[in-house]
Amino acid sequence: MQKSTHMPETLAALTARARGRALTDSAWAARAGIRKETLSRLRSRTTCDFATLGSLAQAVGARLGVLDGAAPATTPDGHFPLGVDRAFEQRLVELGASDDLDRARWSSVGPRFFMAGLAVLLASSAGCDRPALLALAEELHPGASEAAVFIRWLERSPVRPSRFLPLVDAQRTHAA
Repeated sequence: MQKSTHMPETLAALTARARGRALTDSAWAARAGIRKETLSRLRSRTTCDFATLGSLAQAVGARLGVLDGAAPATTPDGHFPLGVDRAFEQRLVELGASDDLDRARWSSVGPRFFMAGLAVLLASSAGCDRPALLALAEELHPGASEAAVFIRWLERSPVRPSRFLPLVDAQRTHAA
């Protein structure tokens, strides 16, 4: 039987979605097809059957996914990758040039705050869908498009705009 290794964090995120939909635990459990007692017990456990977790996710309009094992190690606060090697930089460039604005895809590539800042950075580039990229940034990390937050991102980011943006432009030109 497959088990989740990040169950407490996942359940907390799903609980927030349930509350956002004004669902009590009883209503949420009923929608998921499980007993309320099962949901209560899960809060004190570190593992859960994926089928149960999947039912809870589906009941609040969420999907479970597999994270890319190649995702980089992060800073202690979890906001930035520790570094950007050429392979990771190429993944970021390809994503930035792809016009793919799927939040789940962006979240799977790197830390959400970092990826939100990257979306704001790309929004400043000519030829990009600025409103869509800024909306994506806000979905990934609320407040990311505010000037003070983006300045902090620029100060700490291992990605240098003067290198990154020309690489994205070149990738777009090459793909066209």
